[in-house]
Amino acid sequence: MASGGVEEATKLKLYSYWRSSCAHRVRIAMNLKGLHYEYKAVNLLKGEQFSTEFLKLNPIGYVPVLVDEDIVVSDSFAILMYLEEKYPQQPLLPRDLQRRAINYQAANIVSSSIQPLQNQNVLKYIAEKVNPDENLVWVRYHIGKGFEALEKLLKDYAGKYATGDEVYLADLFLAPQLCASIKSFSLDMTPYPLLSRLNEAYNEHPAFQAAMPEKQPDTPVEVRG
Repeated sequence: MASGGVEEATKLKLYSYWRSSCAHRVRIAMNLKGLHYEYKAVNLLKGEQFSTEFLKLNPIGYVPVLVDEDIVVSDSFAILMYLEEKYPQQPLLPRDLQRRAINYQAANIVSSSIQPLQNQNVLKYIAEKVNPDENLVWVRYHIGKGFEALEKLLKDYAGKYATGDEVYLADLFLAPQLCASIKSFSLDMTPYPLLSRLNEAYNEHPAFQAAMPEKQPDTPVEVRG
């Protein structure tokens, strides 16, 4: 649960940007595990991720970054695995090895084959080197390709959530991607009934609701829901 200021019992700090889908994943996990943390806003549009101070935390200049006392972890996947080992309450991985593997696969489809192709740097490069009008075409193509794969991957495993009736790692990657696809890129979800159903379930879950971009301390006033 995020806090805009420092609380006596708060030892965790999360460097985040309200619209970052990578930071969004970590916010969900911390909410699920009941972890209180200080929210450290990093304005990506102003380039704060390239400040000397931030680059000491993460040399590549990306959010999120988690600081747990003297431990610094960057990259959402690494942070989630760290949280799972350090704070095992509300497990992010099922015991069943096959379902665990499906969680890894689904998370990797999002983190390797979809999200990197829609980030600011890529879209800026396309706009400058190719054509600004190609941005949306590019993004929708790659999201669609990934979503088709996810529909096939999850069809025999999904319950209320991606791999059953409990929230696991795959859901933490799917929810922010679905949010961005619908709200930022106006993707037609008609071809993806399973993912559409999961999105509805995420929108009703308190831990997911509290992690939504429009509910963060650095969310612009005009965007807050």
